[in-house]
Amino acid sequence: MRAKLTYAVTAAVLVFYFVLVGSRGVMLIQSGTLVTVTFGIAVLILPVIGIWFLWKNTQFVRNANKLAAELDAEGGLPVDELRRTAGGRIDRDSADEVFARRKAETEDAPDDWRNWFRLAVAYHDARDTPRARKAMQRAIALHDGRPVQV
Repeated sequence: MRAKLTYAVTAAVLVFYFVLVGSRGVMLIQSGTLVTVTFGIAVLILPVIGIWFLWKNTQFVRNANKLAAELDAEGGLPVDELRRTAGGRIDRDSADEVFARRKAETEDAPDDWRNWFRLAVAYHDARDTPRARKAMQRAIALHDGRPVQV
């Protein structure tokens, strides 16, 4: 719940920022000189890119949560079997062991979105966020029946 609240607050702050920057861009364009119109258009591009980025991330999170809920209903969510340090951090060797198992499962059944979801969790636990995101994107695509990029 805390993560959802943090995401919502961050998204709201970003939207406020986009509106503020967008209004400044419009004001620059309304000034009417070549330089201010050029800067105004450049300033308006930033909120457009930001809104697109926020929208894509929100879609990703919603789709990943949908898969997690479906996998939970099936009883297939990965069990947290990781050892932790005294400070609560995941033990690296433990994460590597679980990752090796998840990778083997995924290689055995590469068309099963459930395996890709569990592999994404293993990547995340191993602190490999870019690969975790790619694995989750693949799980979402497989679940939705969309073509998967190799």
